[in-house]
Amino acid sequence: MQPNDARILRGSALAAGPVGVIAIVVSALVAGEKGLLGGVVAVAVVAVFFALGSWALMRITQNQPQLAMSAGMLVYAVQILLIGVFIVVFKNTSAFNGRAFGLTLLVTALAWVGGQIKQSLTSRMLYVDPEPSVPAARKQEADAVGTGSRDAT
Repeated sequence: MQPNDARILRGSALAAGPVGVIAIVVSALVAGEKGLLGGVVAVAVVAVFFALGSWALMRITQNQPQLAMSAGMLVYAVQILLIGVFIVVFKNTSAFNGRAFGLTLLVTALAWVGGQIKQSLTSRMLYVDPEPSVPAARKQEADAVGTGSRDAT
């Protein structure tokens, strides 16, 4: 994992965490025990899906950074699709409050994406791998022979 990727993942979790906790508390106050359970399930779904999506994006772009934009769009689309499937599957469940689940999921997911955006915009990422134009061994040879160079006149 690249240091920038870890910072983005950490920033996303730090943005979504407090929002998720507040949403869970509000869900519990408004809808009781089922609201609490719905909020906890929603925060868990967001954490799992978005963390796995970030991990997948890091793995895809680790060796092929030129795929970052298309891979990012693909990962995001798959995340939203899987969350939609999860919502449809548990649409009529009586285990937790569906409205509390949906609203908690929405605000937590938006906070996660907002954290990703903020961290991506404020992190200092190199766009090019800094490589010396002259390999170190050849540079030492050039420095040793450099006194006889025509450019030194």
